[in-house]
Amino acid sequence: MQAGTNFFLSDLKKAEPIRGWEEYWSEGQAFLKTASAAHAQRKKAFTTVILYNIIAMAIEKFVMTALMRQGTLPYNHTMRDLVAAMDETFPGAMGDISAGLLQLDQYQEICDVDAFNITGPAMEEIPAMLTLAGRLHDLVARQLMVGTGTPCR
Repeated sequence: MQAGTNFFLSDLKKAEPIRGWEEYWSEGQAFLKTASAAHAQRKKAFTTVILYNIIAMAIEKFVMTALMRQGTLPYNHTMRDLVAAMDETFPGAMGDISAGLLQLDQYQEICDVDAFNITGPAMEEIPAMLTLAGRLHDLVARQLMVGTGTPCR
């Protein structure tokens, strides 16, 4: 095909996966397992702020897994940016998971070092956060199965 302003989608090369996505997957699973166990055992050392952050790390690792597997990255690592990258890469796949993830941004505003704000969720909110992270885990596992033939566990 001649160089020019017109091109065909068939001319685009499929993006190669970014190395290391498997580690992100394993780390995300470990974070979710830790948060789930700590919450179930009601360990005092695991405050709601700590549980929130562990769950957020699991979510971030799952999103990074899916994006890296597709050869792309988010612009930033706020929940808003992670959701935008997932919606762009997997249009329509996130469904109502997106709204739940966006709500998680309300607990931490840490981009401005001079005016950061951290508010802990109530302990009653943690189960919904764990469920949300589990749903994202399952979604990513299904996305990663596509084209590989091997389920992610």
